[in-house]
Amino acid sequence: MKKNLSFRLTAAVALAGASFASVQAAEAAKPTIVLVHGAWADGSSWSKVIPLLQAKGYTVLAVQNPLTSLAADVAATKQVLQSATAPVVLVGHSWAGTVITEAGNDPKVAALVYVAAFANDDGQSAGELVNAYAKTPALGTIRDDGHGFLYQTEQGVLENFAPDLPRAEAKTMAVTQGALAASTFGDKVTAAAWKTHPTWYIVSANDRVINPQLERDVAKRMNAHTTVLPSSHVSLLSHPREVVKVIEEAADAVSKKG
Repeated sequence: MKKNLSFRLTAAVALAGASFASVQAAEAAKPTIVLVHGAWADGSSWSKVIPLLQAKGYTVLAVQNPLTSLAADVAATKQVLQSATAPVVLVGHSWAGTVITEAGNDPKVAALVYVAAFANDDGQSAGELVNAYAKTPALGTIRDDGHGFLYQTEQGVLENFAPDLPRAEAKTMAVTQGALAASTFGDKVTAAAWKTHPTWYIVSANDRVINPQLERDVAKRMNAHTTVLPSSHVSLLSHPREVVKVIEEAADAVSKKG
């Protein structure tokens, strides 16, 4: 009887150890998710996405862009990529689409996810993309600080940037927004990473910052796996679960490939 009990206890401990090891292996197999924020925002714009990804066992890193130039934002992204465990799913919102298009050439990056974002071609600037389409309302609520940096007015954040967020949340975003150097719109991508990486794109159908048709067109040009959400520019805050679902799709594809 004692031998039987001892055997059962040993087997249970071994089974528990094997289960824990399998969980660890599964988590280790998951790609690292690196999130890059856009203009008039900061890393906290991913605050609803991060816990959802972490709850699913992903290692998540967020870039804090200086928003002073494409080169500076790419450098900030690459700094984070240095500490990331490969492979990486690199996710960019808004202006950060331009950033991940350049920084995505890093060898650790296995997939790209664009969230209502620019997706430049080789030698193309964000400004060239913007000027090719009808102007959106948010372009009329930009404030120049007189020192080369651009802000969204509080009205612009409430009405154009984040109209589908609670008013108090949007007002906080207006205060914490990162100013964008006006010169960044002229900075050009050298080599577009989406040409050599599997790509996903989330279109914001009600976007008042980036023209939704621009979003659809760049997604089509990249042959991206495309999801359309009935969202403002900030789907990562107004539709975080849907955004996470797309990021997971990219991560699963990377895991299967690896």
